[in-house]
Amino acid sequence: MPRQTILGIESSANKVGVGIVTDDELIANTRATFHGAPGEGFRPTEVARHHQKILPELIEAALNQAGISESSDVTAIAYTRGPGMGAPLQAGAVAAQTLALSFGVPLVPVNHCVAHVEMGRSVTKSANPVVLYVSGGNTQILTYARNKYYILGETLDIAVGNCFDRLARVLKLPNEPSPGYSVEQEAKSGTKLFPLSYSVKGMDMSFSGILTQITAQGKKLMNGKDTRWSKADLCMSLQETVFAMLVETTERAISVANLNTVLIVGGVGCNKRLQEMMRIMCAERGAELGATDARYCIDNGAMVAHTAALMYQHGVHINPYSGADYTQRYRTDDVNVVWRNDVLT
Repeated sequence: MPRQTILGIESSANKVGVGIVTDDELIANTRATFHGAPGEGFRPTEVARHHQKILPELIEAALNQAGISESSDVTAIAYTRGPGMGAPLQAGAVAAQTLALSFGVPLVPVNHCVAHVEMGRSVTKSANPVVLYVSGGNTQILTYARNKYYILGETLDIAVGNCFDRLARVLKLPNEPSPGYSVEQEAKSGTKLFPLSYSVKGMDMSFSGILTQITAQGKKLMNGKDTRWSKADLCMSLQETVFAMLVETTERAISVANLNTVLIVGGVGCNKRLQEMMRIMCAERGAELGATDARYCIDNGAMVAHTAALMYQHGVHINPYSGADYTQRYRTDDVNVVWRNDVLT
């Protein structure tokens, strides 16, 4: 098979990225982030406008970084089909279709969650791990079997990253580089644990009650009505509680799946405290931990391009003239993982 070069566009949330990969190398990875003001979140329409404005610049920068000057050097264009926020997804899909039509190459629609998993597997060399996928919009525990990533456990309501984002908003923490990062840094100086509920239901978790408790206390602190717990205390308390839940359910998943490797992916996967707690659990069970840094665990175009390369090699692509559809709901276990043919024992 001739050498292939895939350009991938990620645009499912407030980060937009363009990555380019060949058969065996990442040759470009550009990214930009839409930030709201401290104390505010972001609206999908605002994010979409940001992506539409900056995507041409990111695409040009990625092509220059990769040393690509001719459209004939590109094999296919990939984009995030979902899940994510509708308007930002549409911005990426339109850009990808336009580029594919201009270059005269196929389109490869990619599942955002699976892209995180495949990028993590590639970077950490984790062949067949139990995957903890934690981000602003998703919290899932996954394992592979029979060409599917099956969900062993997941959040029953909101994602872990959403909890961090909402607490950061209440405490007026910086949104740059990310609310979760601000919570992580604040938590390092926390000393006093604020009591929170602990809601694990078998392999699943619930975070909405914890969020209600921690944000209510945060509002009391910011209004001066109850200052017994500082910002740092509240951030530390939220982290320790929800990470303990994640470690417990992941440990149970290792036992159920009879595997000895854990891979953490998604934006929250960058958190050093989560990695530390998971590493302790893995060491106690004789398991290995795979984790990445912000280059790959935070949403990026490289993960879309990398996953698309695997898909394209196995004939998964579409004609750009047929459109570039997108969907806000696209479950991880909806994807037929045709590129994996592991013999599992």
